[in-house]
Amino acid sequence: MLEESQDLSKSRDLSGPHVTYRCLKYWLKGENKGQTKIFVKNLPGAPDNIKLAPDGSFWIALLELSTRGQNFVHKSRTTKHLLATFPKLINWVNGAYYKAMVVNVGTNGKIIKGFDISIGKVMSFVTSALEYENHLYLGSLNSDFIGMLPLTTSTA
Repeated sequence: MLEESQDLSKSRDLSGPHVTYRCLKYWLKGENKGQTKIFVKNLPGAPDNIKLAPDGSFWIALLELSTRGQNFVHKSRTTKHLLATFPKLINWVNGAYYKAMVVNVGTNGKIIKGFDISIGKVMSFVTSALEYENHLYLGSLNSDFIGMLPLTTSTA
């Protein structure tokens, strides 16, 4: 069963995000069928979604899930209740809502390029990235629009 955040590569193997700042690769067929290996590790954020790019590489949306201000939340039942009751308070605690980060990873698991906006004034908390016709389309749980980033620059 595929989760929404997983995608098939051109060779029909499965790659998906993992909560330890890495993505795993799982073979669906061939001589490695049923095997899993680390595809990319030490990502600069927690992978949320992974999409196949036209060239066979992958775009991975990353979240920064751990901030200094967030550590106290897990120690207090009252704080968890307050955040559940007033979800906008999470913006005060969690820096992830102010960040937008995506990376492009090759089939060898190496990061090719990335885009990191430490304070996302237009778009933040990017959860998906899809490349189409030399643009990167960005989705966010915090926005009611889709972001579009040109991947090529004009020299005219």
